[in-house]
Amino acid sequence: ASMSDAAISYLYQYIGGGALFAIGIYFGWKGGYIGFATKTQRRGLFVAFGGLFVIMALQGYLQFQAPTTPHSVTKVAAPLPKKSVGTALDYGVMIAYFLIILGIGTWFGRHSKSTKDFFFGGQRFSWWFITMSLVATVIGSYSFVKYSKIAYDYGLSSSQSYLNDWFWIPLFLFGWLPIIFFSKIVSIPEYFERRFGPFARLNVTLLLLVYLIGYVGINLFTMGTALEYLLGWEVFTGACVVAAISAVYVTVGGQTSVIVTDLFQGFMQIGAGLLIMVLGVAAFGGFGDFWSALPTEHRMALPNFNSDPSFSTVGIFWQDAVANTAVFYFLNQGCIMRFLSVKNVNEGRKAIVATVLILMPIASIVVASGGWIGSAMGQAGMLPPEATSKHIFFTVSQILCSPGIFGLVMAALTAALMSTVDTLITAVAAIAVNDIWKPYIKPNAPDKYYLGVARYTSVTVTLIGVALVPIFSQFDSIFSAHGAFTAAVTPPLVIALLLAVLWPRFTSVAASATILGGFALILLYIKFHALFEPFSHGVPTVTSDGTELVGAKAHKFMRAFYGLVVSLGIGVIVTFFTKPRALADIEGLTHATSQSLIRKRYNADMNVYDQLPRFPSTISLSEADNFDEESGDYIVQLSHGAMEQLGASGGARILLSDTRWWFGGLRSCHALVAETPLQADAAQVLLGPTLASRVDARGKGHIVVERIL
Repeated sequence: ASMSDAAISYLYQYIGGGALFAIGIYFGWKGGYIGFATKTQRRGLFVAFGGLFVIMALQGYLQFQAPTTPHSVTKVAAPLPKKSVGTALDYGVMIAYFLIILGIGTWFGRHSKSTKDFFFGGQRFSWWFITMSLVATVIGSYSFVKYSKIAYDYGLSSSQSYLNDWFWIPLFLFGWLPIIFFSKIVSIPEYFERRFGPFARLNVTLLLLVYLIGYVGINLFTMGTALEYLLGWEVFTGACVVAAISAVYVTVGGQTSVIVTDLFQGFMQIGAGLLIMVLGVAAFGGFGDFWSALPTEHRMALPNFNSDPSFSTVGIFWQDAVANTAVFYFLNQGCIMRFLSVKNVNEGRKAIVATVLILMPIASIVVASGGWIGSAMGQAGMLPPEATSKHIFFTVSQILCSPGIFGLVMAALTAALMSTVDTLITAVAAIAVNDIWKPYIKPNAPDKYYLGVARYTSVTVTLIGVALVPIFSQFDSIFSAHGAFTAAVTPPLVIALLLAVLWPRFTSVAASATILGGFALILLYIKFHALFEPFSHGVPTVTSDGTELVGAKAHKFMRAFYGLVVSLGIGVIVTFFTKPRALADIEGLTHATSQSLIRKRYNADMNVYDQLPRFPSTISLSEADNFDEESGDYIVQLSHGAMEQLGASGGARILLSDTRWWFGGLRSCHALVAETPLQADAAQVLLGPTLASRVDARGKGHIVVERIL
């Protein structure tokens, strides 16, 4: 690419993304979350801008060093032979891994006795547990195959999709996260009903189910494709086998099983991807030889601006940086359930910052390592003649990995599938229970009934996902299938949610019109894309090999830009001709009203990201556990000293935890403070035997007590 094209790509991303970032900063400042007055405000400002500058510097260096670096292959080798794979050792490693994951998932999920446990894991997890779980969800099985193909064809620019999330961080931290946490919503459709009414809830429910179930199908299609290539199985057969394994532990343990297994699977995926990178660099004799073997244009952070319809900066910006990222963090029910599983909102803040700033850049290496190594090997003559970009991840893995190690990599690929599918399954189950069964089919049923519905739904969703595999197999690549699908569904949802959060004037009629009208116009675009050429940014409909793209394949990335623009236009126009709801009716559901809800609930002006009291305490045992009849929470007595340290009175919510931090919340439980304190000045807590066994696993008589908002 020329210097001018490289500069245009870079500037376009950071002007467009910078506008999103600036909107978030404005609302964060207006809401009192960032500024210069307090330590918490200054920290928020530093984190927001510091993260942006880190990503800008990284992408800027990669983008502008490449054109001045001469491309020279230091050695040309004979094609490397593929190593024997599918050995007994490989199968043994994969089977052992499956058994371990099933054991972990069912063991830690055995305490899921309510829908709160099933969907939100008891709301007790630490930030690092959620961070690893989020990354495991982001890295689906399609990610290894999809991004390795892109990395083989386009080089380091495959990382663009994983390095552009930071634009949304201010809006998420200072707008969306406090709303979902303190409004106590349990699903995205529920938010839309409370904000706009039941009709909007129904629209969002249907569109979200299409999005989530379609994602299940894409992941199962990817795994079926992988097993077809490796083992000779039919795509459909492979999808069925892996789907069955995923469904078992999800059905048993729900969100706790998902979070715990995803923790292990996240480490597994990162380790396997980095292993491919290390083995590949070693095959060249060092990083310098690997780097010199990469084509010059493959060393850039951003691809061509608009010349290649298969992968361009402008297309990936609008589909991934804007539409897909917003849907993933703001609207994906599975991710929302992760953030509602943390013990407090501050842990949610740490989780999203660590995910986007630290682990997503690592993930960009992990999922693309096979393609980058394959690209360099191809230039150096180290790949077999039959190597193709579609199967480059498997080809490179077969060349680099010995028996046993290859089984480990394939187990990681399957782990990537399960860690994404299990999240999607629980997300759909949550929507089925909270947005279909409770409001429409059987209201006011016992919680045990809804728990059963959740488990049956988990199985049903898996079966539907398998049934979608033949549909996605009609696309020429997983990347194309994924792009065409998400660009058609996500833009109306993104615009409707952003207007709902940021604009109290946005009306109920406008919300439904945005969702339905935006989706209808996107379908119209697919049929008559030539009529909407101004939205294409000059991206052609003919690929580099002369293939004419038609229907859903034409402008599959720019369709997201078109969908966002027309959905925004519908929302704004209809709003000015319809009547908004009173602010009192939407308290806590918009950026402008979330602070008033927090102020009313806690009788104080506060920054929710301030650190809350947390300290060790000794315990004493009562004869029996004491429960609150309304909420079902444990009730414990605290000493005068403990209540003073917490700044809490009777009825306050606290979290009791094992003293070992690395449990991450697994050995913890919520409780309410009794009205009558213990007559002691030192930090002490009186609790029953069942609760004591859950939070003091070693029986040492010491636990950690912390205040929960």
